[in-house]
Amino acid sequence: MVDNLRTIIEVDQFILGLPEDIQSISNALREIILDTSPDLVEEYKWSMPNYSYKGLVCYLQTAKKHVNLGFQKGKELVGTDINNLLQGSGKSMRHIKITKLEEIQAEVFRSLIQAAITLNEGENND
Repeated sequence: MVDNLRTIIEVDQFILGLPEDIQSISNALREIILDTSPDLVEEYKWSMPNYSYKGLVCYLQTAKKHVNLGFQKGKELVGTDINNLLQGSGKSMRHIKITKLEEIQAEVFRSLIQAAITLNEGENND
C-alpha cells in the first residue's frame, strides 16, 4: 500500500484525471516505485510524476493507451535489464511501455529502480 505521507496531492490529482485503465496502471507503478525505497521522494515536474533520490531516478509518463515507466539514466541500466524491457534510443533516457495491468512485473521493475538509485548513490559519493 502506498504510504500517504510520501505521496503528494499534485500526483494524486494528476492520476485521478486519467482514464480508468491508465489510472490503474499508474497507481500500481506508483506503489511499486515508492515500495522500492523509503528514500525516494515523489515530485510533480514536467507535467508528470517524478521520483528522486540524490538526483532523478524514474518517472511516469502517461498516454491515452499506455504508461511509460521511465528512467533518466536508462542507458546505464541496459546491462541490468536482463528481460530487455527498456526501450528508447535517446542519449540517456529509457522507458518500459506498459499497456495493460497484467504487463507489470513488480520484482523486475523494483530491481531496475533499485539499480537506478544505486547509480545516483555512486555518482554522489565520488
